[in-house]
Amino acid sequence: MKITKIFLFSLVLGAFAISSCQKQGCTDTSATNYDSSAAQDDGTCTYIPTITVIGDDTVTVAVGDTYNDAGASATNQDGTAVVVTTDASSVNTGMVGTYTVTYTAINAYGTATKTRTVKVVITQGSWTTKTWNITDDCSATQFPISSPATLAAGATSTDLEFSSFFTLVGGTATATISGNTITFPSQTISITGGSITLSGTGTMNNSGTEFVVNFSYDNTVPLLGGTGTCTATYTAQ
Repeated sequence: MKITKIFLFSLVLGAFAISSCQKQGCTDTSATNYDSSAAQDDGTCTYIPTITVIGDDTVTVAVGDTYNDAGASATNQDGTAVVVTTDASSVNTGMVGTYTVTYTAINAYGTATKTRTVKVVITQGSWTTKTWNITDDCSATQFPISSPATLAAGATSTDLEFSSFFTLVGGTATATISGNTITFPSQTISITGGSITLSGTGTMNNSGTEFVVNFSYDNTVPLLGGTGTCTATYTAQ
């Protein structure tokens, strides 16, 4: 019996000794003072702030519009608030592109950063919210484009309508848009004495201030009509 008690005591003493010899420290890999050699956590872990972006991580804004950032918040591990600094200086809404907003929060244990992506794009409003003056090399009798152009949104977000398309005779032309590309599908506009069938393609520049369309047309009006191509440049005023 004595031998058994001595053996059990030795086991307990050995286990205590082994436990006492295990190195203690911070075992959380997300902490600033993580110790990879520690076998036991001693509750001393420290952390940089946690930043939460308010709203979506990626937002889209139309070229030429104003960008208003929703901001971000930050807290320490214990829930106390930390001041967040926002840097949106790289965002240029005057030019199509992808930009980054950076948020920074600092506490005694380090610096945390997080970002938001801002995409500046051409939308339907980029075409319809401006007055467009036109310069062109089109025939004044065969393809007399009216300037300034009158644009309005069509049935969907990718449709445009150009009313009073031709000088004097009017007519409505339709187009579709995809990003900075505009397409006039083949269409016929009835005018006095005949009709004009037209089609065209073009692109808007990255600042949303100008687009150029190459037209093809067939005017069936006797004596005044004809078939041809021409280029029209639409400049925002």
